[in-house]
Amino acid sequence: MLQSKRIKFSALSIQHQTPQELLAQAQLVHSPEVIADAVNRLGLEISSQLSHTAPVVICVMNGGLVFAGRLLTQLTFPLQVDYIHASRYQNQKEGQTLTWFAAPRLDLNNRTVLLIDDILDEGITLQAIREKCLALGAKAVFSAVLAEKSINRHADIRADYVGLTVPNRYVFGFGMDIHGYWRNLPAIYAL
Repeated sequence: MLQSKRIKFSALSIQHQTPQELLAQAQLVHSPEVIADAVNRLGLEISSQLSHTAPVVICVMNGGLVFAGRLLTQLTFPLQVDYIHASRYQNQKEGQTLTWFAAPRLDLNNRTVLLIDDILDEGITLQAIREKCLALGAKAVFSAVLAEKSINRHADIRADYVGLTVPNRYVFGFGMDIHGYWRNLPAIYAL
């Protein structure tokens, strides 16, 4: 009982800190150089496996934006780019009900799709987006995530391409936010 009160207090105190205070107390998890190496490796893996498919590459907004921008320049084959916007977090620390803001605009019928997202956490959002793409007619859906959190997942989903693993802590930077801030950091940090 006492432990759960501490967790609630800790989450509450984090909510009332400035973005600068949060960054000052965060721990570096992955440097820009480590991230660049991971993105380059994923670019080679994805290019060797999907180059013959001319896929629709879908960025999962907003978290996947930074990672997608970097990864797209490493893909050496013709592709089309679209985005999808669905979120359980809406700048909060815990996921809520999935909210759909935008569906893909390109026709996915009989197409291979590559979803690009920032992190595979519980897997609920990525699983729902995958199911949405299949319902829109995609013949195959692959996923690439910059980071995979070391946890037991509620959803039965795995990413096909994983750049890095991160601890089971609150992580931010390189597309991932904390209360809507710090997506622009070139590294990944944890609280």
